[in-house]
Amino acid sequence: EFKGTGNSEIVLDRKLSDKRIFPAMDIQKSGTRKEDLLIDAAKLAKIWVLRKILSASGPSESMELLVDRLGKAKTNDEFLANLQEPPPRR
Repeated sequence: EFKGTGNSEIVLDRKLSDKRIFPAMDIQKSGTRKEDLLIDAAKLAKIWVLRKILSASGPSESMELLVDRLGKAKTNDEFLANLQEPPPRR
């Protein structure tokens, strides 16, 4: 167990794997520390929008949405540029 000493943590989800959704990663529980040092501010803001969008769904729905949207973009920059703010929660 290296939790607390590593810079990144990836959490896998057996339910995603059982559904044959790959990568079988729980996006909401996975992440990296100090991403603000790795990614410029504009892209980081878009990534936070993406996390808000994905947090409204469970792991399966989030990964399916992410894989679908990534498949429609030619580059990561195009993918991030096409993100919209999530609707406000009621």
